[in-house]
Amino acid sequence: MKTSDFDYELPEELIAQSPLQQRDSSRLMICDRKTKSRTHSQFFHIVDELEPGDVLVVNNTRVIPARLLGVKKTGSAVCEVLLLSRETDDIWQALVRPGRRLKEGTRVMFGNGELECEVGAQLGDGVRRVRFFYQGIFEEILDRLGVMPLPPYIHEQLKDPARYQTVYAKHNGSAAAPTAGLHFTNELLDRIKEKGVDVVPVLLHVGLGTFRPVSEEDVEKHIMHTEYYSVSQEAADRINRAKTEGHRVIAVGTTCVRTLETVADENGKVRAQSGTTDIFIKPGYCFKAVDAIITNFHLPQSTLLMLVSAFMGREEALEAYREAVQMRYRFFSFGDAMFIK
Repeated sequence: MKTSDFDYELPEELIAQSPLQQRDSSRLMICDRKTKSRTHSQFFHIVDELEPGDVLVVNNTRVIPARLLGVKKTGSAVCEVLLLSRETDDIWQALVRPGRRLKEGTRVMFGNGELECEVGAQLGDGVRRVRFFYQGIFEEILDRLGVMPLPPYIHEQLKDPARYQTVYAKHNGSAAAPTAGLHFTNELLDRIKEKGVDVVPVLLHVGLGTFRPVSEEDVEKHIMHTEYYSVSQEAADRINRAKTEGHRVIAVGTTCVRTLETVADENGKVRAQSGTTDIFIKPGYCFKAVDAIITNFHLPQSTLLMLVSAFMGREEALEAYREAVQMRYRFFSFGDAMFIK
């Protein structure tokens, strides 16, 4: 299986640069895996596709303002530190620029000096360990000095940072948003719950590896990034009860898919646990827990497109993408959505 097998032509103007004014007004392509049919709607009609007893699994991670701009303490060179994951209170894994000039032991200063970091060892794949020094509460300082780390294909500045958070975002830790969830409003979630659908939160902190292209032509040689996840006992019980009663488990986004498939046994029973996952879902994978997926349109040759292809078939996925391009759907983080059932 080759990475180029998951390529498609995408005009650059279809890459959404900003969110729509109303979250749930985006377009929705509905893909039926049994009939291989595709229909077109708007996202607020997703409630019509859900059934009483369904479980809608959402990722309640919250994006942190992980991009810090500063200067070397010994000079005026501008530096960037992009936080990826937290090891301890003051130690993070991060990407630093310019990487070659920021040797181990270099100090970088942010703001008026209220926050400093020392660049540490290289951990591979461009990732460095950094230690922060400050007085006060780190999260409050980060909120003041940090910037929301938008994906590299978004070139416009985001006017309202809240639009890169889901309305149910709760736990700090992501370097990128679980973008399928950006379509939901509180009002839409209320309508979904009123229909008898159980909305169940799980957690997966999204890393920037999500946006890294697959560099190997042989898909089997690609090494997935790891991401922290957590599934509570209550969440596992609610999901398992629905499965036992014959209802669907619907994952909102690939992050929820990866979380559920990580913690599910061969019979589809979900375990309550926390840890890190590097699960790579590609064609040939047998899904254990997930019955339907709500997701955005993903980058060509990406692991996310491979996951979608595993769920609905590679040719069917690429046909759906070609149709989306023909119908001028909006792509990627701030773009339109698919419901694959």
